[in-house]
Amino acid sequence: MEQSMELAARVGGEIQYMVELSVVPVMKVLTMCALGSLLAQPRINIITPAATRLLSKLVFALFLPCLIFTELGEYMTLGNMLEWWFIPVNVLICYFIGCIAGVFVALICKPPPEFFRFTVVMTGIGNAGNLPLAIIGSICHGQDHPFGKKCNQSGVAYIAFSQWIAVIIIYTFVYHMLEPPEEYYELVADSEEEDVTKEVTDIDAECMPSVTSAEWPGARFARTPESQTPLLARVFRTLSLRSEPSLSHASVGCLAEPRVIRRMRVVAEKTPIQHLMQPPLIASLLAILVGLFPNASSIIFGDDAPLGWFTDSLTILGAAMVPCVMLVLGGTFSVGPGSSKLGLSTTIGISVTRLVILPPIGIGVVLLANKLGIIPHGDKMFMFVLLLQHTMPTAILSGALTSMRGYGEREASALLFWQHIFAAVTIAAYIVVYLKIISYL
Repeated sequence: MEQSMELAARVGGEIQYMVELSVVPVMKVLTMCALGSLLAQPRINIITPAATRLLSKLVFALFLPCLIFTELGEYMTLGNMLEWWFIPVNVLICYFIGCIAGVFVALICKPPPEFFRFTVVMTGIGNAGNLPLAIIGSICHGQDHPFGKKCNQSGVAYIAFSQWIAVIIIYTFVYHMLEPPEEYYELVADSEEEDVTKEVTDIDAECMPSVTSAEWPGARFARTPESQTPLLARVFRTLSLRSEPSLSHASVGCLAEPRVIRRMRVVAEKTPIQHLMQPPLIASLLAILVGLFPNASSIIFGDDAPLGWFTDSLTILGAAMVPCVMLVLGGTFSVGPGSSKLGLSTTIGISVTRLVILPPIGIGVVLLANKLGIIPHGDKMFMFVLLLQHTMPTAILSGALTSMRGYGEREASALLFWQHIFAAVTIAAYIVVYLKIISYL
């Protein structure tokens, strides 16, 4: 009888520990978001629309780059880089599986035809940046986590190391997937003047910015007539309608550029690669570059480093990233989901697939990688970050591209709103599962 009571008490204590370790970090994040939303209310009006824009710009251009550089740079070595190769590969796998699932969501839920590719992208591309950093920061701020003394440093380093591949995918693949469909281009072109007028009115009226601008505050201002013009359908349709070269021109045809290569070249030339070099990505590349050279690293990082005072200054600035980005999210969420033409069934389908169905698939991918010996033995934070990458809601940066493309911005804003609301429950639930998994490492 006593043994049974002791066993029950032990199991109950373990369950309580797991729940506290998973729920408390999410509650910390929700509290910061709730404070941001509260302070953005018109009656209080402390976090005004102008303040939200300023905070968003500071996070994007200063706080996040400082956090990435200080944490990733000190942790980065050539050996670590070779050991961490699966982190960006896991992001690719996550996005690939997610996009395949997005095709099924689009086929089953049948969104409006113009939102087919939108549905695929919003299902497949998860948040690989700010939200995982906030979750890691909240977990490591506690005392009972199982990730060791360098919890926050290793977690931020792993997430930062994955961001470069996520940014490349978003500014290339997602950029083209979110272009206005050709058959609806006339409608978009006709409303372009109205959108520009509304944008100016929003700024003049000090309206709260959309949640889609939380991770790239300059997305709307990067909008150009070219970014609003359909490209993929036009290029592939035009080239496919060209007649095949005749036999008399066979010799010329052998020297001519292959049709598929020509299509890819045209699309590549129209990809705005200048937007790839954003401050967070630059900080990641600088951190990797410095970390690969021990002499340079010893000058910048460490207690006895000649430039240690400079690194400490960046560390202090980087510490402001998580609370500021949560306040920004809370402020942008305060305006509500807004209108959407996506449809209820598609919104539910994307959210359920992204938040409920894809994480178990991610567990299978990570466990297979662990079985194959890809994951460093005993590194619990490494596995936790890999699992977390499959758990996040849709990337806000993907929503920002809808602002840049001038199409689907309202739908993205509404979808991101509902996903982040329900993600509080799903992330907490899956963290319990993940902690149980890594406890067996």
